[in-house]
Amino acid sequence: MGRRPENTRQKRNPTTDHGQGRQCRRQSNAERSAYFARREAAKVLRCVLQGDARRRAVASIKTLVYGPSVRNKKATFALVCQTLKYLPILKDVLEAAKVLNGKWKRHEELVYIIMYDILFGQAITLAGDAERFLLLRKDDLQAALAQLCVRKKVKCFADLLLQDDKSFVADASKPRYARVNTLKLDTDSALHVLGKQYEVRKDDVVPNLLVLPPGTDLHAHPLVNDGGIFLQGKASSMVAVALSPEPGWEVLDACSAPGNKTVHLAALMSGKGKIIACELNKDRVKLLEETIKRSGASSILLKTIPLANKTISKILFELCSQLISGRRHTIKTIRAILLDPSCSGSGTAAERLDHLLPSNRLAQASDAADNQRAKNLAAFQSKALAHALSFPSVERVVYSTCSVHQTENEDVIKSVLPLAASLNFQLETPFPQWPRRGLPVFVGSEHLLRTDPVEDMEGFFIALFVKKEKKVTNDIAREGKEKNRNETKTTVEQKELDGSRELCSFEKRLLDGSSRGLRFQMNWEGLHESLSL
Repeated sequence: MGRRPENTRQKRNPTTDHGQGRQCRRQSNAERSAYFARREAAKVLRCVLQGDARRRAVASIKTLVYGPSVRNKKATFALVCQTLKYLPILKDVLEAAKVLNGKWKRHEELVYIIMYDILFGQAITLAGDAERFLLLRKDDLQAALAQLCVRKKVKCFADLLLQDDKSFVADASKPRYARVNTLKLDTDSALHVLGKQYEVRKDDVVPNLLVLPPGTDLHAHPLVNDGGIFLQGKASSMVAVALSPEPGWEVLDACSAPGNKTVHLAALMSGKGKIIACELNKDRVKLLEETIKRSGASSILLKTIPLANKTISKILFELCSQLISGRRHTIKTIRAILLDPSCSGSGTAAERLDHLLPSNRLAQASDAADNQRAKNLAAFQSKALAHALSFPSVERVVYSTCSVHQTENEDVIKSVLPLAASLNFQLETPFPQWPRRGLPVFVGSEHLLRTDPVEDMEGFFIALFVKKEKKVTNDIAREGKEKNRNETKTTVEQKELDGSRELCSFEKRLLDGSSRGLRFQMNWEGLHESLSL
């Protein structure tokens, strides 16, 4: 018998096969994760670009990405930021390649995200229809990119990136702040839980604010997800504390979304009283609703106004009156108002990543456009603040912005000072120990509070109006009450004297025998009525 041929087939190694299988599963999971991250990034990018085009952002990039609706937060955030960074190049390449047909024009944001991955990012393996469409045209896209480099006279695509000295770069040394939501958790318990993983301490200025090392990522932490803590900057956390409404008050938060300050107010009031949260933008309302739900606050009444065909005056009127009609709440019951209106956001541009937005590139080309926008914003801000001060029962009003511009800050306050004085308001000093104050452009500006974009790593402005103690009015009121009591006492004494005279007359008539039973009854009833008064 011939020799049996050797089996050239390799024997299976269970250990190796198991490892390869595990690697394949990991790769498959990573591919799926990347696939869905591109879809989530496209939704965020659409919201960002639409808000930027209208100059009415729904929220910052970070707020949109780190909201509860986004699952793969890190990958989504990286994709959105990188796509925005390369967006001018992607648009030029897309136009030069002429590959975008009618169907995919309706999904431009997803096309931008996938193009970034194809040209500059990671290799795409798990592909949907959009990926397959662009991968088939990868050669055209790369050729258009090469032509763009030639036309711009640069050696490589990296040199195409816009270099601008005015671009903001977020400071990596900024601490991570976390505000404890005392509606759900006490500060010591939060310290204990976070202290197991991180170095954490209490802030020395803002109550219930914790400070963690720079770069600490808490977005997926259980305390954040269940609303036990909120990731809120120090300056932002100072605003509600400056207003300091008392438990049981009714408070108006006139421009609420995304809602961090709103739920902070609820916590400061221990969940007692009522907070009327107003928001005009329907897209921002969704963020506000999510924030309120996560906080567990039950004292917040959410009100919205459709923007269609509304002038500023009409909007302000409805915010301040019609919003709270249909219930027993009226403008006469509002004791405190937090007004944090739309502003340029110049103090938090680095934190918000505004330097990545298309409008920022256009604005850098024209300082005049910036100045005009600030003036337009200031006109609205002044009207809103004047209206807030006009509420009949309001005792405390806080005006705040995240702007560094004098036009939106000190100038707005100066414009309403005559009205404030006529309504018996005066500027008070929030956080007296804070070193940075308002610009010295009018008498009393030392009461204003500023945070510095460099020193404090964010630029905020806070002004606190407090209605003066009505000492003279109260004295007059006490005198009036005393006078009324004296008048009442005199009236009673006079009636008692008249009653005594009537009683004497009655007795005399009774003794004389001239009274009849009916007259006796009538005179007695009259006497009893007089004395009882």
